[in-house]
Amino acid sequence: MGKKARQVSRAKAAEVTRRQSSQRRRRPMWISAFVLASVALVTLVIVAVVGNGSGSLPVGTKIFAENNHSHVVGVVHYNRTPPAGGAHSAEWLNCGVYAQPVDNENAVHSIEHGAVWITYRPTLSSIAITSLQLFVQSHYDGTQRYLLLSPYPNLPAPVVVSAWGAQLRLSGASDPRLAKFVSHFIGGAQGGELGGPCTGGTGTPSG
Repeated sequence: MGKKARQVSRAKAAEVTRRQSSQRRRRPMWISAFVLASVALVTLVIVAVVGNGSGSLPVGTKIFAENNHSHVVGVVHYNRTPPAGGAHSAEWLNCGVYAQPVDNENAVHSIEHGAVWITYRPTLSSIAITSLQLFVQSHYDGTQRYLLLSPYPNLPAPVVVSAWGAQLRLSGASDPRLAKFVSHFIGGAQGGELGGPCTGGTGTPSG
């Protein structure tokens, strides 16, 4: 091999070494960026699932994706009874106690703001209904309570409690899992609108 050929060969080898070294330096940056992005995504998912994070989820809680946050006009046909997320009215329902059924579309907007919706069969005993009413009233902080209570015909359980993307069927008003579910989700970020109002909307609660 001539002198010139050896010089060209050494130059090529040096260039290959330089490129490999550069790639090794860049690889940790790409790995770090990927790891950071993954952590951020996991954090967002966790926030959506755990609400305010107070207390563990009670046994039987169903968690599911509810990605439709559209504002619509008119009746929405939901895939759950009662609904726990999805398209809804532009007007939220004022939180509190209702003695009559309320519109799904307004209640869903409230749970998007972090409210928890407690629904019960209209045939529930007056003692049980009073117990639920007192439970809701006990969470009033002077401005907001982030709790809704209303009767709901054709419920799949005596009491069903719902937050955005989460729902739990209860055996009755005295089921201890009610307080755990509420503690976990009330005022939480699971609906994507943490701090959204639960007053100043539509509806006149009795308590």
